[in-house]
Amino acid sequence: MAVNRVPVLKRCRSLGLEPMVLGYDKKSRRTLTRSNRKMSEYGLQLREKQKAKFIYGVLEKPFRNYYDKADRQKGMTGENLMIMLESRLDNVIFRLAFARTRREARQIVDHKHVTVNGKVVNIPSYLVKAGDVIEIKENKKDSARYKEILEVAGGRIVPAWLDADQENLKGTVKALPTREEIDVPVDEMLIVELYSK
Repeated sequence: MAVNRVPVLKRCRSLGLEPMVLGYDKKSRRTLTRSNRKMSEYGLQLREKQKAKFIYGVLEKPFRNYYDKADRQKGMTGENLMIMLESRLDNVIFRLAFARTRREARQIVDHKHVTVNGKVVNIPSYLVKAGDVIEIKENKKDSARYKEILEVAGGRIVPAWLDADQENLKGTVKALPTREEIDVPVDEMLIVELYSK
């Protein structure tokens, strides 16, 4: 399986992202020196796509598949794409504050710590639906790892489309998010322009 091993802060700097978007509370001391050359239209579109892929931890091929699926659905392709990325199981675990970062959320799902509607799901890209109940397995709830995570991430604001019971490490998807509820600094219209060439 392909894994992105680029240092997070370095990648954040190059994409002009705040590490807080990814759940990291570190700050990079280095500043990125940009040349005065104006970025081309293609360059801007590519950067938005790279931002979305990096934030959600999705590689090129699955990202393209999400785009194609979003394009076939009714409504705006860009909005559909963002809603699909946001409703990935690893992202939902991160949003419920059961993980400090999306990478950690992905690992938690991979290690079979998560149940959806009572069934163990170990696929980070699993798309949740409205009404799904997401829970950390009973035998894992008391582990020191989750106590630590809740200490760090417990204060994080849970989006309105999710209902979190952090004491019991349980959450419910009230509805799929709307684009306004997704606070990710990505201009999805540029991604649509890039792919529709």
